[in-house]
Amino acid sequence: MISKTRFLLAETGQNIWRNILLTIASILVVGVSLGLFGASQLLARGVDNATARWEGGIEFVVFMKSDAEQSQLDAIETLLSSSQGQEIDEWVFVDKEQTFEEFTEFFAGDEELLATISVDTMPPSYRIRPTDTNAGAVEALGQTFEARPGVRSVVFAADVIREIQNNASRLTQILLGVSGVLIAASVIVILTTLSIAISGRRNEIEIMKLVGASNWFIRIPFMIEGMVQGVVGALLALPALAWVRTQVIEEFSESDNLRLLEGFRVTDDEFLLISLAVLAIGTVVATIGSVVAVSRYLNV
Repeated sequence: MISKTRFLLAETGQNIWRNILLTIASILVVGVSLGLFGASQLLARGVDNATARWEGGIEFVVFMKSDAEQSQLDAIETLLSSSQGQEIDEWVFVDKEQTFEEFTEFFAGDEELLATISVDTMPPSYRIRPTDTNAGAVEALGQTFEARPGVRSVVFAADVIREIQNNASRLTQILLGVSGVLIAASVIVILTTLSIAISGRRNEIEIMKLVGASNWFIRIPFMIEGMVQGVVGALLALPALAWVRTQVIEEFSESDNLRLLEGFRVTDDEFLLISLAVLAIGTVVATIGSVVAVSRYLNV
C-alpha cells in the first residue's frame, strides 16, 4: 500500500513538473478568481455590519459622552419625547451595555483593542428617525442636539448610507460576475493542462495497461494533479483576503473622516466562513476539471 502511494505521488509530481508553466498558470487563475470571489463576500459582510445600526429608517445617531450625567440624558430624552409625532417619528436609546455588545461583536478577534475598553468607556446613544427624511431637514434637526450638554457628536446617515449600500451591492455583483467568469476559465485551464499531460504520456499509459494496472490506478495521478492546482490556488487567495480585510476594510472603519462606516468590519467567524467557502470552491473547481479531463481524454 505504501509503495503504491509513493508511486502515485511520484507520478503526480512528474506530471506537474513536465507541465510546470501550465500548472502555474492554472494555480494563478484559480487564485485570482477565488480572491475576487472572497473579496466580494468580505465587502458585502463589511457593509452589512457597518450599516446595521441604520436599519429601520434611522437617519442620525446622537452619541453621548461616556461620562454623561443622568440629568443630561434626561434632558435629551425630554427633548426627544416633546418632538415625537412632530419632527421625530421614532427614537431608540442604546445604553452602554448594548453599545459594548455591538463593539465586541464588530471588533471580535482584535484582542488588543478589546483589552482597552469596558462597559464604562462606551458612549450611550440615541438612534433617531425623523418624520421628514429630507437631507436638509434631517441635518437641521440633528444640529439641534450637537450643542446640548453631554453630547459627544451627531452622526448623520441621510441618503449616504443607502448610496453606500447600493454602490457596494453593484461592486459586489461585478466582482462576483468577474470571479464567475474566471472560475469557469479555471476549470478550462485545469482541463487543458491535464489533457496535455495525458497526451504526453500516452505510451506510458499503454504500458501500464499492458502490465495490468487498473483504470483508477492510472487516473488517480492526473486527478491529484488537478486537485493540487485547485487547492493551491485557493490557498494563495487566503493571504490576499487577509490583506483586504486588514488593510482595506478596517482602514475605512478606523478613518476619522468616515465615521458613518464605524463597524465596517469582518468578524473572525465571518472571515473563517468565507475562507472555507473559498477552499471548498477551489476543491470543486479542481474536481470538475479533473473528472472531465480524465473521462474525456483518458480512455482506460
